[in-house]
Amino acid sequence: MDKITVSTPNKSYPIYIERDFDSLYEAVKVTAPSKICIVSDTNVAPLYLEEIKKILSPIAPVCTHVFPAGESNKHIDTIKGFYECFIENKLDRKSALVALGGGVVGDMTGFAAATYMRGIKFIQIPTTLLAQVDSSVGGKTGVDFNGNKNMVGAFYQPELVYINSATLNTLEYRQVAAGLAEAIKYGFIIDKPFLDFFITNREKIMSLDSFSIDYVIAQSCRCKAFVVDQDEKEQGLRAILNFGHTFGHAVETLYDFTLLHGECVAIGMVAALYYAYKLKAISKEALEKYERVLLDMKLPVRCDLSPESIYEQMFLDKKTTSGKLKIITIKAAGSYFIDTTAKEEDVLDAIRYITS
Repeated sequence: MDKITVSTPNKSYPIYIERDFDSLYEAVKVTAPSKICIVSDTNVAPLYLEEIKKILSPIAPVCTHVFPAGESNKHIDTIKGFYECFIENKLDRKSALVALGGGVVGDMTGFAAATYMRGIKFIQIPTTLLAQVDSSVGGKTGVDFNGNKNMVGAFYQPELVYINSATLNTLEYRQVAAGLAEAIKYGFIIDKPFLDFFITNREKIMSLDSFSIDYVIAQSCRCKAFVVDQDEKEQGLRAILNFGHTFGHAVETLYDFTLLHGECVAIGMVAALYYAYKLKAISKEALEKYERVLLDMKLPVRCDLSPESIYEQMFLDKKTTSGKLKIITIKAAGSYFIDTTAKEEDVLDAIRYITS
């Protein structure tokens, strides 16, 4: 077992990394919930819901809520169903929600926990690689609104994160690759040796070799915890975690969420890398090398959208300030910088690169 601690100014909590659910009972028991509601979706519930319910039932009365899977259901109307379930089952302020699933389940359950009775406990049990390396850690919760990604939400930290990396064995490789994109992101912005690990252990990682994938998960969580510890609510340093996301979220929205989030982040990272090349921060050789890391993981690096549509959509991103884009990019592997004076033509050139 690996245990990593996230320490924000208001709360500290553990991330457990296991290869089974054997320690889940002890991990959740210490949170002392009066009742538990396990929230899952129609993809994950058939795989794990009954097992998790059996493990947690000795701790407190357990109810469940399952909603239709997919980003298209990540909206306020779906959350209404959550609240109705909580009220019907008489959840109180000492109750706890358990998010069992991928990033959509975690984001929505966290948002429901933050807003039900002005805040109750919640626990993350992420079952996709993307959720395990990124979205389950750090307390960002929310829903999409009118087609805009995570436009309504809250910073709200869980009581704990419990990762069973064996759940990845049920995923198709496309889902794994989407998670790898978010993990590779840490290598680009703050951890060059981690990026090197992807290059030298590519085949083991892609085949879900237990040591390699557990290292990817643990190191990603350490990187995320390092940033969140210093900047919980994205007032400064945490913005670097948006590397590739300003471009990527625009792509994701314009494709109406038919591409996976991690796939869009991969495309967005290539745009951000080209932007760095355009500013002469990295060489053409470095650009091609870093793009190859993503290609080797079988991630997309191009899209067939119009550059103008992507550029316009970027201004609807919640990270835009006073109508100005903030571009996160790098000057070398493991060394980020933030450009708050992005010129339209430079941004468009980066977009043209990923639409060529």
